Amino acid sequence: MISQTLRPDAAETVAYFLSQGVNVKVISGDNAQTVGAIAKEAGVPGADHPFDARYLPENTDEVAELLATTNVFGRVTPAQKQGMIDALHARGKTVAMTGDGVNDVLALKNADLGIAMGSGSDATRAVAQLVLLDDQWEMMPDVVAQGRKVLGNIERVADVFLTKSFYAMIVSSATVIFAVAFPFLPRHLTLVSALTIGIPGFFLALMPNVERFRPGFFRRVLSFAIPAGVIAAVASFTSYGVAVYFDEPLFNAQSAATITLFIVTLAVLAQSARPLNVIRLTLVALMGAAFVAVLYIPWLSNIFALSLGPERYSLISIAVGLAGAVAVGIATRVTDRWRRAPKEPVETNAP
Repeated sequence: MISQTLRPDAAETVAYFLSQGVNVKVISGDNAQTVGAIAKEAGVPGADHPFDARYLPENTDEVAELLATTNVFGRVTPAQKQGMIDALHARGKTVAMTGDGVNDVLALKNADLGIAMGSGSDATRAVAQLVLLDDQWEMMPDVVAQGRKVLGNIERVADVFLTKSFYAMIVSSATVIFAVAFPFLPRHLTLVSALTIGIPGFFLALMPNVERFRPGFFRRVLSFAIPAGVIAAVASFTSYGVAVYFDEPLFNAQSAATITLFIVTLAVLAQSARPLNVIRLTLVALMGAAFVAVLYIPWLSNIFALSLGPERYSLISIAVGLAGAVAVGIATRVTDRWRRAPKEPVETNAP
């Protein structure tokens, strides 16, 4: 019996993309029954009912309707492959296309992501955005993972960076409005920023992230940063104001505001790092331990002009900080439902 040879990694890779909500379609110039047989072996859904593209409608809407219910196509011409990509785009789909022959060039150029095989034609490699030099399609899950890590971790880091921008803006405005001394020394903000943004942001940017990309990056970041920034500003300024009201020295009032701000921003960091695992929890805990060390190691306390003792301002700062941390958790949960809503499935055409 004569049969096509299936790549050893094909079935596993198809199964991975299906598990990620990707619609995998096979479009080929070969006989439809032949394409269906090999697609079935690879685990492509609907391979039992391949469609002969000689009977493919010319209308884009009709092609889109057919693509919604059919995954395997044979006898597809280069122009029809291009038309299929256009039909998927017309339905708002994001399309990745793999190919190795000249007959795939038109479709690869139109796809959102063109993926060529290293052994393919020069024209195919020239128009593709990604070339698999060793022809191993099993590398695609790793490629997806790297992309998700970059995009997802940028969003995590943006959450904490923009939170700082908002609370700094609000505190500065409140200081002008109420005509009081600024609640923080420059070294206070340096310490808080280093332990809740700079150092953890570096490690968060390098950690694995398997969350699927979704449009609406700016909206999601603002929905996190604005409430968190407002809570951080209000909490720190409240500690500062209460300490001033009880006639605490300026040093104590600034210490209270800084301690409160750190507690709230540490909660912001923990929320941004979700889903928490051992590594991320350890990172957050180490940042908290470093701040405690600054408070109780004398030479560090002198450098950063911070202290925490049995005085009334210390209790105020901790209580307000914990209340702010709880408020950050509640605000994050409220926005989570639509911030983390799944994206529409991606269409991937694999000839």
